[in-house]
Amino acid sequence: MGSPMSANLPITVAALYRFTPFTDPQQHRQTLTAVCSGLGIRGTLLLAHEGINGTIAGSEAAVRDAVHAIKGLPGCTHLDVKYSAAEAMPFFRLKVLVKREIVTLGVAGLDPSATTGTYVTPSDWNRLIDDPGTVVIDTRNAYETDIGTFRGSVDPRTVSFRDFPDWFRAHRDQLLDGKQRVAMFCTGGIRCEKSTAFLKSEGIDEVYHLQGGILRYLEEVPETESRWEGECFVFDQRVSVGHGLTLGSFGRCHACRRPLSAQDMDSPLYEEGVTCPLCVEDVDDSRRARFAERQKQIQLAAARGEAHVGMTRPGSSNHRPRDN
Repeated sequence: MGSPMSANLPITVAALYRFTPFTDPQQHRQTLTAVCSGLGIRGTLLLAHEGINGTIAGSEAAVRDAVHAIKGLPGCTHLDVKYSAAEAMPFFRLKVLVKREIVTLGVAGLDPSATTGTYVTPSDWNRLIDDPGTVVIDTRNAYETDIGTFRGSVDPRTVSFRDFPDWFRAHRDQLLDGKQRVAMFCTGGIRCEKSTAFLKSEGIDEVYHLQGGILRYLEEVPETESRWEGECFVFDQRVSVGHGLTLGSFGRCHACRRPLSAQDMDSPLYEEGVTCPLCVEDVDDSRRARFAERQKQIQLAAARGEAHVGMTRPGSSNHRPRDN
């Protein structure tokens, strides 16, 4: 299925997307809900008129059949899929949702299926970003870049992807000063693909993006040749991965959803499921009490040998695959 790890661990995870015009995403939602439910698939799929985006998990056979069904949708034959594996199911339910955008940039009129930048394979990425004539931009958010990024890349420090257009317009002249080309990257490829379409609409001609995103780069490029520093945040229970897509060292705060280092979790400001050093000043007494009760229920469920859905807060924006 494209990942050597799938033979060693029981759960296969597929992160996927495709920009393609859907005239009736609601009909595709019904089809995929039925197919994935029947296969025991969990995770989230987002559908919009611009295409599909999602992360799903299940047995290797179930994920294979689900991906086959998705590839049967109009324009999805060349669906971008990245496989990994997990020891345990990283999702607690299946959600198939129809949205305005499959990754929210908030710029009207963009069509990444028609106009986008030039793909660069992981094997060619080092040569591009090592060139002094290239400005390299990380299109992810600050809580992601804090734990890892490509050496020498520009970090916009955005809170959400929809902040990227205003940031670029404000810093355009400074970024492009003396540079001939722009190279952008993100976790799985979807954000940098849409952001290259945005830069094209802004009149930037020579724009490139990492095909398959950081995840494919970490899977294919040997660590000895890598320009990546740190770990890569992922939108599921693994929290982060390293070279070879091995499980990373970060945990996650169940209050603010940000990744936490071992030092963060050793802090006296960390209270499991309630607050961490990054959000302790932002959590009022009411939210603190609510989070503490949720954590209590999680612990009670664990004692019974059950999984509690509050463990991942599935409705939170950081749990959804829209920012892959």
